[in-house]
Formats: sequence, structure tokens, C-alpha cells
Amino acid sequence: METSKVSPTRNDGFKTLIVEDSHSFRQTLKDSLQALFPSMVIQEAEDGRMVLQKVDVFLPHLIFMDIQLPGENGLSLTRKIRATHPDIKIIIMTSHNGLEYQEAASQCGANHFIQKDSLDQGQIESLIKSFMAVSRKDALRN
Repeated sequence: METSKVSPTRNDGFKTLIVEDSHSFRQTLKDSLQALFPSMVIQEAEDGRMVLQKVDVFLPHLIFMDIQLPGENGLSLTRKIRATHPDIKIIIMTSHNGLEYQEAASQCGANHFIQKDSLDQGQIESLIKSFMAVSRKDALRN
């Protein structure tokens, strides 16, 4: 499979995929992201089966990935996505509090790890802005 080049030239059209089995959490995160970044294009996946297909078709710049999903877990999916789409930024989200989850996320290639119960809108905003800045720099180099 060919490696994707996911680099927006501007913040407009920055594509994000939210992978989360809880509809209410997905909707809350989506609403928050759209309030912070009105031009962000957001798609959703609720289980492991949908993720790889959505990644290949949608080619997101950023993925919010829950660890526990119906079907394949988020860590395994992160590893697969990283192998075929190394430029996609992946933020692992979980309800679990533990260093072993952070280490596992890092070993699978996640760019960042966030505990759902400490999700902070300011932290999310600055993290996404840093990813957007890196994507813009990459686009200018290519």
C-alpha cells in the first residue's frame, strides 16, 4: 500500500477522524473541535472494522483513537495505520489511568496520549495547532 502525504496547505480542510464507540463522547468531542476549528472536516468511526477503511478513503491528518473498541482495539489499529500512513497524527484516548497504557500507546506509534477524564479544551486546541503547523511546514517542503 502506498504511503499517504497528508499535509494541508492551510488550516482549511484539516481532516480529523474520531474513533470512539461512545456516541455521546464522540459527539461532545466533535462539537468541541468544530467550535475551536470551524473549517475542520470531521468524520467518525465507532468500531475497529470501520477505521482502516475510513483512513484509506478519508486520509485524515489527525485521528483521535480510543483504546477499547468493538472489534479490533485502538492500539492494534494505531500500529496498522502507522505502518501504512506514517504522516497521520494519532492521539490515543482512554479512560484508563496507568503508565502501562501510555507506554503501550507510544510503542504502537501514537503521537500523544490523553486520559478522557482529564480532557482539556485548551490542551486539545494547542495540540491540534501544533499538528497543523507541522503539516503546513511539511506541505511547504514538498
